[in-house]
Amino acid sequence: MLTKEKTIGELVAEDFRAAQIFRKYKIDFCCKGNRTVEEACENKKYRAEDIYNELANVANLKSGDIDFNSWPLDLLADYVEKTHHRYVEENSTVLIQYLNKLCKVHGDRHPELFEIAKLFTESAHELAAHMKKEELILFPFIKKMVNAKQTGEPLASPNFGTVESPVAMMKHEHTVEGERFVKIADLTNNYQFPADACGTYQVTYKMLEDFEKDLHTHIHLENNILFPKAIALEKTF
Repeated sequence: MLTKEKTIGELVAEDFRAAQIFRKYKIDFCCKGNRTVEEACENKKYRAEDIYNELANVANLKSGDIDFNSWPLDLLADYVEKTHHRYVEENSTVLIQYLNKLCKVHGDRHPELFEIAKLFTESAHELAAHMKKEELILFPFIKKMVNAKQTGEPLASPNFGTVESPVAMMKHEHTVEGERFVKIADLTNNYQFPADACGTYQVTYKMLEDFEKDLHTHIHLENNILFPKAIALEKTF
């Protein structure tokens, strides 16, 4: 049900088609998904009522999207790892190679490429470390909680205290990467390549845009669905 009290993250968690509307208005639904639509519109030129009307129209259409909000947490953690973590791993190396090539060939005419390459390389390295922490520490504990709830076995206390501790760290790192991609989008003029762009240039900008979209979905699934439900599950023990 569409209500004005719900946060942007909750709206997207309930119906992922809402993400397209927030993308259209350049409203962050992943890292800043804890705001209401009104709060997100306070410093922008958009009217909250226009966005609510579009959300209502989408809600009335038949959806073919996956309802991640209904998934068991262990399945969702596996999906994030096998789909979004793998996407980052497979595309980061290729993008770094392409960006380095563009800097050598086009850097004299487009010096912004050096900053774009620097920012993306930093992001790739930070995301690699970030994902390992999730795969080795946070996700295994979430799966242990699910198993303990299903079997009735006792849940051993983790060495990090409560699940809220690693979740807070992961959300902070998500925010850092979200802000880094805001800079990349600005430097690339929202991924609009220049008139003298060669084929590699065009492919690189399209890959960067796709990478950002995948990252937004990746962070949304964690920040707005997996993490809140993991915190709630832990409190049932």
